[in-house]
Amino acid sequence: MSYNSIFRTDLFAGQTIMVTGGGSGIGRCTAHELAALGAHVVLVGRTIEKLEKTAGEISQDNGSVSYYSCDIRDEASVKAMVESVIAARGQIHHLVNNAGGQYPAPLASITLKGFEAVVKTNLVGGFLVAREVFNQSMKNSGGSIVNMLADMWGGMPGMGHSGAARAGMENFTKTAAVEWGYAGVRVNAVAPGWIASSGMDTYEGAFKAIIPVLREHVPLKRIGTESEVSAAIVFLLSPGAAFISGTTLRIDGASSQGTRAFPLAKAKAGSDQAFNGFHRAYLPDVLKGE
Repeated sequence: MSYNSIFRTDLFAGQTIMVTGGGSGIGRCTAHELAALGAHVVLVGRTIEKLEKTAGEISQDNGSVSYYSCDIRDEASVKAMVESVIAARGQIHHLVNNAGGQYPAPLASITLKGFEAVVKTNLVGGFLVAREVFNQSMKNSGGSIVNMLADMWGGMPGMGHSGAARAGMENFTKTAAVEWGYAGVRVNAVAPGWIASSGMDTYEGAFKAIIPVLREHVPLKRIGTESEVSAAIVFLLSPGAAFISGTTLRIDGASSQGTRAFPLAKAKAGSDQAFNGFHRAYLPDVLKGE
């Protein structure tokens, strides 16, 4: 089996695309799709075992891949990593700025250390990678960047540290689109809602308990797939989006729209039209049996 992308198989032939957080979840899925479309994918992450596993999968599927272990929160490490990639590949054509992480907690109980750690991962790290990719490659040869946000439009109760960081990344996306446009660099973002991925299995307690019923709060009455996020990222990287920059694409089944006061109707039989082209997709344990 191979990735069943809606895009043509040679879309990124001969191009190098960096995917941070590429060892798991949405990053892993996106890396697989990009490799299936002809790109050499550079996986970046902290956990070498995850990177090795995903790289092995892509190689088994006849894709071109390399990987680098890097803490994106560390400036020196990011600079050195980007230098190494350019030395090996010559140019970075696109960047999927996907790496991130958070944990559920009410604002009143988040420590300074915890708040700073999440902001450094979801905002500062993304800035450092984008800046170095621009300075060392894209300002000379152009390219495109897609940043990862989240559904934080109404605040992010229970994850205020992540919501603040993601909102900052949206503003960074707009600013970078303006400042870097002269060099032929486009900068956009995607904001997934509730997506079935391995990250769901990292939550415990009350937060874990509500995951199986999240679909009832989505107008489309389902949870999204990793492939649906990846497809949006691929489009934003593609020539078809050549005049799109500074934009955030919401991938949330309209869950960020409307108000709690508006009642959602029950799902119609046969209305589940999810797209899942990822042949190695992982169904979170918390959703099994649903």
